[in-house]
Amino acid sequence: MLYKSTKNFLLTAFAFIVLIPCSIVLLGTFKTDAEIYSTPLALPKNWTLNNFRTLFDSGGLITPFKNSVIVAVFSVFITLILASMAAYAIARSITISGKVLFFLFTLGLAIPGQVNIIPIYVLFVKLHLNNSLIGLVLVNIALTLPISIFILSAFFKDLSREMFEAASIDGAGHWRIFRSIALPLCRPAMGATGIFLFVICWNDLLYPLMLISELSKKTLPLILIDYRGEYFSSFSMLFTAIFVASLPMVVMYLFFQKSFIAGITAGAVKG
Repeated sequence: MLYKSTKNFLLTAFAFIVLIPCSIVLLGTFKTDAEIYSTPLALPKNWTLNNFRTLFDSGGLITPFKNSVIVAVFSVFITLILASMAAYAIARSITISGKVLFFLFTLGLAIPGQVNIIPIYVLFVKLHLNNSLIGLVLVNIALTLPISIFILSAFFKDLSREMFEAASIDGAGHWRIFRSIALPLCRPAMGATGIFLFVICWNDLLYPLMLISELSKKTLPLILIDYRGEYFSSFSMLFTAIFVASLPMVVMYLFFQKSFIAGITAGAVKG
């Protein structure tokens, strides 16, 4: 009884901790700056869409939105292709080389991304990849590849080896087995990993802030900073921009939630 009451209390407290900031942001999109400062948790006096009109009339969010979509989609797509092939090779390898490769990729998770800031900046400047969306895509691929391989290799290892051996006896090569058997079976894992990677790439601020200075190449997180000034911050516009920037992640989860839930629960119960 005590355990159940404590659990319910902690879950309720956590729900309030999450809901209060979200409520402030959501209600702030319909308020003026004065209302946000005076009554942040109260309902708006007048429910208007003036903040949304101002945001889209200025046109300052359309180009960063496109840039974020391009960077996130290409980063996730290429990472999933490379990670799935590497994870399949590691899972199917019965020699020590598979374990060594898995250890090396896992070792990449232990290195904080902030450690590589200076080397990445120097390298990308020399290669003229700064102020380039291609540079951001390459950075995202390099940083998210280890965690993607770590997640996908666990799912590939859960697949039956007898099924792969039967396909090999029937004359299927490694590429045919990977494309026709392994990938369809690991579709839930790919969906869950894809959503996870999309959120990381979509919200990334560190490397765009370091590599991008041209206005036409900025992503959404960089533009959100512009709504905060040294002496005054327009929280009504900031909250509206945050709401618009969060919509793609919410929509993606709603459409792919079945794959996401199936992916994170796959392998939890074995028959």
